[in-house]
Amino acid sequence: MKIASENEQRASGSGGLEANPVHRSLEKLQRGFAVLAPPPADFGRVALIVCRHAPGVHEPLGSIQLSAEEGVPGDEWNRRMPRSFEAQLTVMRQDVAELIANGQPLCTSGDNLIVELDISATNLPLGTQLRVGEAIVEVTPKPHNGCQKFARRFGEDALRFVQTPATRHHNLRGMYWRVIAPGEVKVGSPIQVLSRPSQP
Repeated sequence: MKIASENEQRASGSGGLEANPVHRSLEKLQRGFAVLAPPPADFGRVALIVCRHAPGVHEPLGSIQLSAEEGVPGDEWNRRMPRSFEAQLTVMRQDVAELIANGQPLCTSGDNLIVELDISATNLPLGTQLRVGEAIVEVTPKPHNGCQKFARRFGEDALRFVQTPATRHHNLRGMYWRVIAPGEVKVGSPIQVLSRPSQP
């Protein structure tokens, strides 16, 4: 299967990114976030799995075998040398991803996992371990702050939104996990918080 690049998807206007995506303003993003329902804290679900074959080339997958060595096999992370295991898996909360994407495919952000779960620093502090499908992952210390690629895809206001100090603890841009025990993960797989640092 040919996977269209980000530029090809924009040019086609179908089956991928919108030709001229409308970016939400900071005010609309903040208003939208304020009315989102609270996400689940301890038991969630995998909504989307993505493999990044190259910059801007993102393939949604139905299932994946997460590996402690490779993370998502074939993912671009494996070609970034030296590999940082603190950035092995990128994760984003589904409703926030939908708010920011504003109609663009959720794979646009390039996050490996889109999840129905509270990924705030309060709920998932550094060192939290979770079962995701059959795999076990751990929250790493590396912050996920957003970058200019994110701004190009969703607008400068979206970058300001995820970096706003008052809501930074919500990890609106997402967070990083690393795989500590391999296993299969499917779209729809359950997520369970196994332990937090204060609950060994």
